[in-house]
Amino acid sequence: MGKTKKRIGILTAGGDCPGINAAIRGVAKTAILEYDMEVLGISSGFAGLINMEYSLLNEGHVSGILTLGGTILGTSREKPFSKKQVQDAVDRPKLIKKHYNELELDCLVCIGGNGTMKTAGMLSYEGLNIVGIPKTIDNDVWGTDQTFGFDSAVNIATEAIDRLHTTANSHKRIMIIEVMGHNAGWIALYSGIAGGGDLILLPEVPFKEEVIIKYLKERATIRKAYSIVVVAEGISRDKNMKAGEYISKLVSEKLAYESRVTVLGYIQRGGAPSPNDRILATRYGTHATELIHEEKYGRMVALLNNNITSIPLSETTGKTRLVPPDNPLIEKSRMLGTCFGDECPCKMTTI
Repeated sequence: MGKTKKRIGILTAGGDCPGINAAIRGVAKTAILEYDMEVLGISSGFAGLINMEYSLLNEGHVSGILTLGGTILGTSREKPFSKKQVQDAVDRPKLIKKHYNELELDCLVCIGGNGTMKTAGMLSYEGLNIVGIPKTIDNDVWGTDQTFGFDSAVNIATEAIDRLHTTANSHKRIMIIEVMGHNAGWIALYSGIAGGGDLILLPEVPFKEEVIIKYLKERATIRKAYSIVVVAEGISRDKNMKAGEYISKLVSEKLAYESRVTVLGYIQRGGAPSPNDRILATRYGTHATELIHEEKYGRMVALLNNNITSIPLSETTGKTRLVPPDNPLIEKSRMLGTCFGDECPCKMTTI
């Protein structure tokens, strides 16, 4: 006798970030309590489907995980459609489809960032019922106004900048803090503004070394005791150097000023999610299950104008949500004397 309930799988792939467990809880609880579905938790991302590593989740398994960082399902960076994987003896996409059918899944919920959404879209194209939930601290998934994990990362980075102010002032130094973001400068922009950064360098805004030097020198000239420089990890023009190290070297060589570099790294991805991320992840999770109930597959849950909706997975593939150079936050910050490395503020005396 076949199954009588809808059966869904949930997996989390790519890097961890705060809020994943809240999303898992949102999907599973809604599925179990509202729609009487069976829920399978797939271990270690897409690798779990390849290796048939899973467990049946009940309400008890997802109770009490709202505030937990990381992911109870585990994750991996398995990319079944990558060229390297395709060249191997094992046909991973074929194996995923086989196991999907053997488990009699009606839908697979994929929680992840750009790479995960790309894989989810390709599996959808292969005929599997897929719903995607976007997560990443980088906030660079195209098609949604915000991913969960971002707010938590900004909070952590902002607190770090706040703490650096006192040290910078005590020692009269230039303090450089490097935050995550790859090619997207969202964390640097938001934490830089929230933390009162003097110089904020983003991958999307091409900077000039001479502008950076001029700006920091002029700050010293008007007796500003210290400067806070916030840089996104993707701005370095030297492949052998981290972004913060690159700017520190530039400052020491051109100005002979004393500087210190702080690289936040994985600290930004760890720990409990912020209240806003808990709420957003919960909204995403419940809506994903609603889409499954309505059999609206091949879609990614999205936040647009503070409304939870969804878009076709195919629309997100191959796109990255970057900071527009004319972002209003950048323009307003310039009015306060903040420099973005492309031009010096007009009135240095107001800094």
